[in-house]
Amino acid sequence: MTETMENRSSENGLVGQSIARIDGPLKVTGRATYAYEHAVNGAAYGYILGAAIAKGRIVEIDSRKAEQAPGVLHVMTHRNAPAQPEFGPAVTPTVPEVFSRARPMLNSDRVRFHDEPVALVLAETFEAARAAAALIDVRYEEERGAFDLPARLADAYAPRRTNAGFETDSAVGDFDRAFAAASVTVDATYRTPYEHHNPMEPHATLAVWSGDEVTVYTSAQTLANFQAGLASTLSIPREHVRTVSPFIGGGFGSKLIVHADTVLAALAARVLRRPVKVALTRQQMFANAGHRAEMVQRVRLGAERDGRLTSIGHVVWSATSGFEEFCEQTAVFGRSLYAAPNRLTRHQLVPVDLNRGEWMRSPGEAPGMLAFESAMDELAEKLGLDPIELRIRNEPTADPEQGVPFSTRNLVACMQEGARRFGWERRNPAPGRIREDRKLIGYGMAAAIRPNYIGAGTARVAIDANGRVTAQLDMTDIGTGTYTILAQIAAESLGVPVAAVKVELGDSRFPRTAGSGGSWGAASAGSALHHACNALRERIMAASRTSDRSPLRGANDVAPSFADGKVRVGNRSVSLTDLIARIAPDGIAATGSVAAARDTESYRAYSQHSYGAHFAEVAVDGDTGEIRMRRMLSVIGAGRILNARTARSQILGGMTWGIGAALMEEAVLDPRSGHFVNHDLAEYHVPVNGDVAEMEVVFLEEFDDKANPLGAKGLGELGVCGSGAAIANAVYNATGVRVREFPITLDRLLPGLPLTAI
Repeated sequence: MTETMENRSSENGLVGQSIARIDGPLKVTGRATYAYEHAVNGAAYGYILGAAIAKGRIVEIDSRKAEQAPGVLHVMTHRNAPAQPEFGPAVTPTVPEVFSRARPMLNSDRVRFHDEPVALVLAETFEAARAAAALIDVRYEEERGAFDLPARLADAYAPRRTNAGFETDSAVGDFDRAFAAASVTVDATYRTPYEHHNPMEPHATLAVWSGDEVTVYTSAQTLANFQAGLASTLSIPREHVRTVSPFIGGGFGSKLIVHADTVLAALAARVLRRPVKVALTRQQMFANAGHRAEMVQRVRLGAERDGRLTSIGHVVWSATSGFEEFCEQTAVFGRSLYAAPNRLTRHQLVPVDLNRGEWMRSPGEAPGMLAFESAMDELAEKLGLDPIELRIRNEPTADPEQGVPFSTRNLVACMQEGARRFGWERRNPAPGRIREDRKLIGYGMAAAIRPNYIGAGTARVAIDANGRVTAQLDMTDIGTGTYTILAQIAAESLGVPVAAVKVELGDSRFPRTAGSGGSWGAASAGSALHHACNALRERIMAASRTSDRSPLRGANDVAPSFADGKVRVGNRSVSLTDLIARIAPDGIAATGSVAAARDTESYRAYSQHSYGAHFAEVAVDGDTGEIRMRRMLSVIGAGRILNARTARSQILGGMTWGIGAALMEEAVLDPRSGHFVNHDLAEYHVPVNGDVAEMEVVFLEEFDDKANPLGAKGLGELGVCGSGAAIANAVYNATGVRVREFPITLDRLLPGLPLTAI
């Protein structure tokens, strides 16, 4: 932790301190209740049967044996499923409708992707339902599917928008002319694979009907999205859907919209007139819970001999579902990263017969920066420049494409501090020159950038006569520390200990927020709570100045101080608990709200981002090509740090994702069947303890008063942005082998090693 951050934490009290998670004891003792663990009497269990083809139609489905199996209550197929609205067009008219549209299940004999639900077996136990599902006989009429992205780039088209409503393409100056005239150029094509979220907690739902209202206990990042999507699917008013999700075992973007488990549980519970639990198995999640699409990226950089960029071009071809479009904003970050007078970004989509791609941690930046920051490393080598110096020479004074100033920008400081701490001066720019016995040692770095968002939201806060504070929001905690951060904000605002604050989250009956996603959660919900606490203070003081029982009656307009459990006005002081007991024995409450970023002048007047710099050291076995991480360092500039402990945890997680993206993470699609063949955690490789070596996180705190009243900016996804490229660049520095198809597996690295190995 830097000295600057420590000083700010001490000056501002509880916000910024490294407080341990207040929900930690519940989790480590098994008392935190997750979606599938909610208990109700008489619950039935559902098991989903998925399609054995990727495209076609169901000719016949025979469920008689399953229906007669022991413990089976009902078998639901397209023949008897409740009526639901049609799915609708591939592209919704507006971005919000992506979340609120109906997502019907078992409503047609059509099969759109491999493992799409074709039946739901309901039984007294999970085991009985699973056994009976194997007895269902389905006969298909299969059609030829399209799955090979690189072979179908000629079929690409330009979508109307990318994710989050960003413009599909951008152009400044004359890129083609400038690139052709550049003294030094890089023109490289990179491939990134399909990837899957794989949160620890699978998607699961318990649905309980009461009259014409349904409560779903589920694993959701954004309760409002689930509420709206399920209401549309069931054709009932939104207020008739209650979503409960107090604890979530990870999401990474895969739990932003309703999936098969939620819809089918709600449908089945209404049919059976009893509660129903449905969970996706780990294998089913690979087809039914979203993924990051495969991409081909062409990066073109043109520069003068002194390293100043004259042209930046980034074109992305991405796979998309044929029935629901999703375009990751893969090239958008480059519009704000480096200066260059001539610029081009473009997104193209290639339809394939898979389920919809979805938001996956750092959508856009994760795959985009893996390619782009690798290309910057290639340019630095061609120029004979240090990679950090190249980036410094292209530091913009204002947003290169928006033309507005940055709210804050400490990217150069992150790189310089990282270089100092990492020992960057020990790096040999010539690849393959640092050796330890048969190990080839390499250093790599990359920049990080991610837009800072604020989502609209409201918070309610109340204090009772005993001085207990309760904060309520429908916000969720997906493992990021939201419970703790919100408790710190409320405690500091009202001058009470953290132990006096109870934070209640994850219930759609609480005030609506933007939920968790896009790194907007802490700042958005925190700002709403900050405003609610200010409103509560004003209500307390208004009552204190007029109540006959108040020790502060008639107090002047001097700003009050809420600290150490007391309220001070001038030379008068009173215990907050005593004051509330006198003026509001039944307690007092207030609400506060924050507007979405797009609706604020600050976000139109300033370009707002979080920044970072990643450094990596790898060792590559000169005989086998085995790559081992030795150490990583990330230096992060994300405004005010609300809790250094939870923030560090988030960055460490992102750095680990970078290891996975660079070295091992790849969902392999069978081009014949459209089936992800490595659809479990035995064969879909993610980093484990042995893959994660020494890792260090440093925060360069920089209060951003343009971002929000807390001065904080999003960081949950920033750790992924560029970290994979730092590792890839380190592998090149170690071996001299530039792998442009990720992940860098042995088969892609070994062919080049004989030229450089010991």
